[in-house]
Amino acid sequence: MKSIKNLTRFTYETAAFQGWRLTLSRSGSGFIKYFSDKKYGGEKKSFAAGQAALTALKATLEGAKLVNGKHTATTIRKVEKLFEQA
Repeated sequence: MKSIKNLTRFTYETAAFQGWRLTLSRSGSGFIKYFSDKKYGGEKKSFAAGQAALTALKATLEGAKLVNGKHTATTIRKVEKLFEQA
């Protein structure tokens, strides 16, 4: 499978981790979550989980309130909770 914007494939022969990395930066905040092939049961399943999390993350940040151009602590907690569930 090929990487898409904000969802990058990590496959290294010498590294212990193989899977997908979700990265997104908005309004001075960076969000990163890893989706391991081992945890999700394969490359396709970890990719699907990453895509679902990316869609949910974008939806959460789209409707989020900004204070002084930055995300509020409440928004950051919502994203952390979303990542825990993924």
